[in-house]
Amino acid sequence: MGSRVVQRIGTRRATVRTVNRVSSFIRPLVPRDPNEEHRVATPLELLTDLCFVVAVAQAATGLHHAISDGHWALGVGHFVMAFFAIWWTWLNFTWFASAFDNDDGIARLLTIFQILGSLVLAAGIVRFFDDDALLIIVGYVIMRIALVIQWIRVSRNCPEYALTARRYALGVVLVQAGWIGFYFVPSALYVPTFLFLVLCEFAVPVISEKPGMTPWHPHHIAERYSLFFIIVLGETILSTTVAIQDAVAGEHPAAKVAYVVIGGILIVFSLWWLYLLPAKRGRCPRR
Repeated sequence: MGSRVVQRIGTRRATVRTVNRVSSFIRPLVPRDPNEEHRVATPLELLTDLCFVVAVAQAATGLHHAISDGHWALGVGHFVMAFFAIWWTWLNFTWFASAFDNDDGIARLLTIFQILGSLVLAAGIVRFFDDDALLIIVGYVIMRIALVIQWIRVSRNCPEYALTARRYALGVVLVQAGWIGFYFVPSALYVPTFLFLVLCEFAVPVISEKPGMTPWHPHHIAERYSLFFIIVLGETILSTTVAIQDAVAGEHPAAKVAYVVIGGILIVFSLWWLYLLPAKRGRCPRR
């Protein structure tokens, strides 16, 4: 009799431990406090940014090669399209995390899934500059699917924002169908189709936020934008480094390279200074 009681107690304790582990892995996706103190970017967000660095670098490399080959107009067009895919997915990930990130196991797995999409997108950028958009579209859709799943979680866990979340999920899914169709569009219709789909992407948050605005955190958003801005500036630093390497190797005259190096450093420093200057209190109140 006593052994049975002990066995039952042990079973109950094991069950409680299992439930606690599951509860810590899957937590309700509820709104974050927009007035939360000391809210900063999480390590997972920083890891995601690192993967987006690769995509930005690939886009910059494709633009460089296109301009070097004399196809600057086509190169700029492809760069704008590729950069939109990078920027828009990063932006949506950032705003969602600012409002609802709970850092549970499901959120982490979905973020890893999104990182996979960003790497697929980055791998497809070079082919995209050769007019093959398949891989970049696949990567883009993967990242957007991760966001759709997150919005579905919000709709189930948070009645206050359920309608907003459902609108987001449905809107993103519909637009992704358009991006898949974009692959089959003739090259002559690339630009108008792209612009139409961009407008559709912009319309999703406008329509979705009408029932109620999501509770994003001002300081968190400001920090995240600053970090992405630094990522973009990093490409200019990379270009300056390549110019120095060419000068040392004797591929270009040192005097001409010096102008490029000095100009690049001044541009980066000036943009960094101007962008981060308003962060100080009392500066540029209307900006």
